[in-house]
Amino acid sequence: MIMEGGFVTAGALVLASASPRRQRFLRELGLQFTVQPAAVDEIIKSGESPKDFVLRLAGEKALVVSRDNTAACVLAADTVVVFDGEILGKPADNADAMVMLGKLSGSWHEVWTGYCLYSPSCNQLVKRAVKTDVLFRPLTEELCRAYVLTGEPLDKAGSYGLQGRGGFLVEKIDGSYSNVIGLPMAQVVEDMLEVGVILPVTSLE
Repeated sequence: MIMEGGFVTAGALVLASASPRRQRFLRELGLQFTVQPAAVDEIIKSGESPKDFVLRLAGEKALVVSRDNTAACVLAADTVVVFDGEILGKPADNADAMVMLGKLSGSWHEVWTGYCLYSPSCNQLVKRAVKTDVLFRPLTEELCRAYVLTGEPLDKAGSYGLQGRGGFLVEKIDGSYSNVIGLPMAQVVEDMLEVGVILPVTSLE
């Protein structure tokens, strides 16, 4: 029998995220998993750095979902866009998206993703934060408005989606491409292999 995908799950895996992009990453690896989004307070604490913020939220999401999945390994993540020290979340509306895109125009910004792998049954916990630097091309108000009117920015941190129509906004990337989309896959796969929740497929039959 020919097996599909480069990996198989060695136990129950739960993705604590409703993000279709994160789900696609796992499916493309050939993994079997269930989805259970976690609802946590996403307000940044006073003096909290972007790195600490995404690590804390990823840990809180994993802990919440693990309460209903004590025999599974839970993968949780949080991604933020940071410009000049300011965390840019999802825009409230089109006007807010225009403001964010105007800030990012022609400038470098950071994308931070924190993720957590937690397996309550064997008391394993892995947390990591990954940063990618992204350079936007200079944007006119007309270009920003045209992109905002596609509707794509409204559910994206920083008001853009690199993997979608927003790809034209980005001139250069320094770091993990997949991290900008929502999961730094090189690091996630490394840690999932270390924890033992996934195994590589080494036979074609």
